[in-house]
Amino acid sequence: MKLLSTKATCNSHGQDSSYFLGWQEYEKNPYDQVQNPKGIIQMGLAENQLSFDLLESWLAKNQDVAGFKRDGKSIFRELALFQDYHGLPSFKKALVDFMAEIRGNKVTFDPNHIVLTAGATSANETLMFCLAEKGEAFLLPTPYYPGFDRDLKWRTGVEIVPIQCTSSNNFQITESALQQAHEEAKKKNLRVKGVLVTNPSNPLGTTMSKTELNLLIDFIKDKNMHLISDEIYSGFRVGAIYSDNDTVVAAATKMSSFGLVSSQTQYLLSAMLGDKKFTKNYLSENQKRLKKRQKMLVNGLQKASISCLKTNNAGLFCWVDMRNLLSSNTFEAEMDLWKKILYEVGLNISPGSSCHCTEPGWFRVCFANMSEDTLNLAMKRLKDFVSNTNGEECSSDNKRTRSTQASRSFTRKSISNWVFRLSSRDHHEQEER
Repeated sequence: MKLLSTKATCNSHGQDSSYFLGWQEYEKNPYDQVQNPKGIIQMGLAENQLSFDLLESWLAKNQDVAGFKRDGKSIFRELALFQDYHGLPSFKKALVDFMAEIRGNKVTFDPNHIVLTAGATSANETLMFCLAEKGEAFLLPTPYYPGFDRDLKWRTGVEIVPIQCTSSNNFQITESALQQAHEEAKKKNLRVKGVLVTNPSNPLGTTMSKTELNLLIDFIKDKNMHLISDEIYSGFRVGAIYSDNDTVVAAATKMSSFGLVSSQTQYLLSAMLGDKKFTKNYLSENQKRLKKRQKMLVNGLQKASISCLKTNNAGLFCWVDMRNLLSSNTFEAEMDLWKKILYEVGLNISPGSSCHCTEPGWFRVCFANMSEDTLNLAMKRLKDFVSNTNGEECSSDNKRTRSTQASRSFTRKSISNWVFRLSSRDHHEQEER
């Protein structure tokens, strides 16, 4: 008798992707300025560590909240009691107010249309369960976050059909690419239930243009399907689904019982988001710090003769063009380069192939999860690698050129000079070795 389920024994989780393999190698040999200065620097983690001090300062000034108190009295027992899956009303209210505020209060949101989940991973999977059956599909523009192969497909059985985007227009979505993806799904007998995008894009680090947004709206209206906009970056492991579809909200709320946000976390965040002065300052300062750090990365890459996607303007990473470092225009060459950067240079970055990019040589490089000193070291390592690589190529080219010139010279000379020429060439080659 089979003791384990197919799900437990299958290999469809996506853990064997180079995206996750890089993390595993980093964990075996993590960089530390003192303990392991030659270790691998983690540049594959999209995490914002630049403004922790602002959060810590707020917690220090609001010790009642951090200590789960209200008006000086402990509410620990109240928060420790069983909470239903609808979530704390105070947190949902603070969340929709915050969502409106960052949009200039030009729109309003209804707290009854919010479903709380344990992070964006849970939110995306819950939506797949609500919107699609096993064997149906969602369209995703490439390149896309490697974790989607796990988050959207693994347990739900939903398929992903890529919308093939290219560098010719900075990987923006086009009408022809949308239609082509839809036709490709039909050829595979897959019913398309919607389109999912990340905004800011992961891994591009760009926001969607108005043209792209209008294109998507027209497309889903014409095809009568759903549009999911994944707008992540929540460091407290808190996710939220917002929908105007009452049936989706009701179903997702029931499903959220499998991944609830703790009442303690909700209480803390409701107070933090309700502090308008703090959130305004945090958003402004955090944006400045991200912009500065992104500029540091771009400048460091430029010194190594490496460029980024020009439209990069958001997120915690850059989409980096290393096509000039490939030995050939193939994904095999991309993997060879990735392995060199991981094992020889000591940097974990995410290869474009793990993000389903259609063009070899692109990499996602994160910049907000480390100190300035660590980022500077990473750029130095990369610059040295590029310099050494170019130096070796020049040396090889010179050897090939000299060998060719010697061969041509030999064929042009008379046979009477053969012994002298052969001896001279052999001596020359011995010196080169």
